[in-house]
Amino acid sequence: MTSDILSQTYGLHGKTALVTGGGSGIGKAIASCLAQSGAKVVIAGRRADVLEAAATEIGHGCETAVLDVTDIAALPDAEAAIARKFGTIEILINNAGNTLKKPFEESDMADFDQVFDVHVRGALELSRCVIKRLLAEERHGSISFISSMTAYIGQPLVHGYTISKTAIDGVIRGLSAEFAARGIRINGVAPGWIDTEIFRKATDGDLPRKQKIMSRIPMQSLGEPEDIGWACAFLSSPAAKYINGQVILVDGGGATGF
Repeated sequence: MTSDILSQTYGLHGKTALVTGGGSGIGKAIASCLAQSGAKVVIAGRRADVLEAAATEIGHGCETAVLDVTDIAALPDAEAAIARKFGTIEILINNAGNTLKKPFEESDMADFDQVFDVHVRGALELSRCVIKRLLAEERHGSISFISSMTAYIGQPLVHGYTISKTAIDGVIRGLSAEFAARGIRINGVAPGWIDTEIFRKATDGDLPRKQKIMSRIPMQSLGEPEDIGWACAFLSSPAAKYINGQVILVDGGGATGF
């Protein structure tokens, strides 16, 4: 009986989930956690070989879709093709991301755009496509955006990333207010410092930066990608049916640590 209750409350059986940037790092962990929770998971990204390898590792019938979130004009057709092949997307995790570490005075708007286009413009357009289909079919859904601790604390040299993630928090507030009464919940997860390639890219060769990061995490360790995955699985589940417009910080206390 207890197992049945847990499955009904936290399970995602019968749901189709799309995870962008699902071929590696946090995205792959999110996809794995959703799949283990019972969802039919589709991972999307630009490299078919990376996606196929990740899908094999994830198992649970994980599927793949080649998708570039910065190709705005192609996203409506891409979403429609995924829906035809795998079913209407009822869980969307906007995880695709990139970063650029560069002094502000040496940067230009092209540097900013290459980060903003992935985190904000692409995520917004894909969300619009998913929302329109859910509304047309009178279905409920859950959309989660991956925010970041950089939306809450200042970090030098990654201004494009910081600005983009701060914008995502505004997206969550705006869309959650607009679509909650129509059966679509919008939330976010803000990872702290997670042991991924993107973290290593930002800290390799910068020991003082890494030491400063570690010094302010009360739990004194980096997070694991699955920590973000299970938070996304929870927000997508019936257990979170009254959670809307929120950003959950999964950071080991880093945002409030001393």
